[in-house]
Amino acid sequence: MPAYTLNDDAVRHAKRLIDARQYVLRSRWQDVQPRARDQNAFLKTHSWEEYAAWHLGLTEGAAEETKARHAFVYGDFRRLHRMGLIACHYRAAEWRHKEIELAAHELLQYLDRRTGS
Repeated sequence: MPAYTLNDDAVRHAKRLIDARQYVLRSRWQDVQPRARDQNAFLKTHSWEEYAAWHLGLTEGAAEETKARHAFVYGDFRRLHRMGLIACHYRAAEWRHKEIELAAHELLQYLDRRTGS
């Protein structure tokens, strides 16, 4: 099982998206989560730094500027998805990546406070 560190830049990016109301509160994450082709299309027109901002986790030991370096995606590269955060929280809790689990939980709470949910 890989080890991950929390991507603080991604947490800040997620909060900016929430503050700018760039989120989807109800979606089927399995239908909207970025697939390999979506990731490749994004990387053709954006930097690795921008790509990283959509991932709460950074894989320890993985080479920089590779998709393997980035884990726990929470949006579709345009908007944050509440179900994406829930998926991150669940996966991190399941595999005991506590720092990412807590960050996803805090982002969910922040989103819910901002939306009155």
